[in-house]
Amino acid sequence: MDKSANNARLAAVTENDSRWASIVARDPNADGKFYYSVRTTGVYCRSTCAARLPRPENVRFHATREDAEKAGFRPCKRCKPDRAPLLELHAAKIEAVCRLIEASEEPPNLGQLAEHAGLSTFHFHRIFKAVTGLTPKAYAAAHRAKRLRSKLNKAATVTEAIYDAGYNSNGRFYEVSNEMLGMTPSKYRAGGPRTEIRFAVGECSLGSILVAKSDIGICAILLGDDPDALIRDLQDRFPRAGLVGGDAGFEDLVSKVVGFVEAPQLGLDLPLDVRGTAFQQRVWQALRAIPAGSTASYTGIARRIGAPASVRAVAQACGANTLAVAIPCHRVVRNDGALSGYRWGVERKRTLLEREARA
Repeated sequence: MDKSANNARLAAVTENDSRWASIVARDPNADGKFYYSVRTTGVYCRSTCAARLPRPENVRFHATREDAEKAGFRPCKRCKPDRAPLLELHAAKIEAVCRLIEASEEPPNLGQLAEHAGLSTFHFHRIFKAVTGLTPKAYAAAHRAKRLRSKLNKAATVTEAIYDAGYNSNGRFYEVSNEMLGMTPSKYRAGGPRTEIRFAVGECSLGSILVAKSDIGICAILLGDDPDALIRDLQDRFPRAGLVGGDAGFEDLVSKVVGFVEAPQLGLDLPLDVRGTAFQQRVWQALRAIPAGSTASYTGIARRIGAPASVRAVAQACGANTLAVAIPCHRVVRNDGALSGYRWGVERKRTLLEREARA
C-alpha cells in the first residue's frame, strides 16, 4: 500500500470515530474523557485544545493521560492536558456565580455575571452552560420559579407573591406563569385542584409502563411490575390533580413512548412537562446531555452543574425523576462504573445500558 493510500485509510479511521467530532467542535463536555496525540509533533492534547486542527491521519486517541505518555507523547504546552480538566478548574467560579444569582432580587445581566467570574462574556456563557447544563438566563429563571413556588405557599395574595419573587409587574409574570408552574398561580396556591392529567398503562420489554400527560406535555413515564402500583405512584405524585384514564387516541401516544423506551437513541419527539426545583432542573438537564451509549458518574454530574460537593443531592435528584428514559438517570453510574440504585430496578438499568451500547 502506497503512502497516500495508507494516509487516506488512517484519516478515515479517525474521522469515523465519534471522538474526532468532539475535537473538531472543541466540545467542553468531552474535556478529560479522552486525549489525542499527534504523530508529527509528538504531543498529546485535550479534546478542547485551541491549537490548529491536526490532520486526521496523524491523530491517535488515548483513554487517559498515562496511556498517551506511555506511548511516548509529551503534554501540549498550550492546553496543558496533564492538569485538571478545564471544567473542573472553572467549577468553583461557576458555583460562586450561581450563589450570586440566587442571592439577587433581580437577575444580574450577562456582563455582570461574567465580570464576577473574571471571564469574557462569550467565554463565561460557554463555560456556564458546559458546567451547569443551563444558560445563565435559564438558571436564573429556574431559581426564580423555585422562589415563586415558595412565596405562593406563604404570601397573603398572588400579587404579593409575584412581587416578593422579584417580578416587577403582573403582566411580565403571567407571560410565563403557566410554563413555570404547570397551571395558573391561583390553582397552584390551592394545591392544583381540577388540574387534569390523562394517563394509560401499557406493556413493554421492561414490564409495565405508565404514561401520563398534562396540558403542557408528558409529565410521567413510570416503569414497574404491577400496573396498580404505578397508578398509586402517579396519585402520590399528583395528589390534587384529576386523573383521567386515556381513551383510544391516547394509546397512540403510549405507543410512541414505548417505542422510545425500546430504542432511546431514536429520541422522543414529544413535549415534556418537567417539574422540579432549580437544582433538580440543573441535574436533569445535565442528564439529558449524556448521549445514548455513554454514562457519567454522580461525581461527574455534580462537577458539571457547578456543585462538586453535592454528589448525594445529585443522586437524590436522579431518584426524584418521574420521566424514565426521557430524562436518562439510568446513564448515571458509580465512579468505578458499577451500577447503583435505580428507582425502577437495577436490572432495568442494566438492560437499558446494554441495549444502548449495542445500538
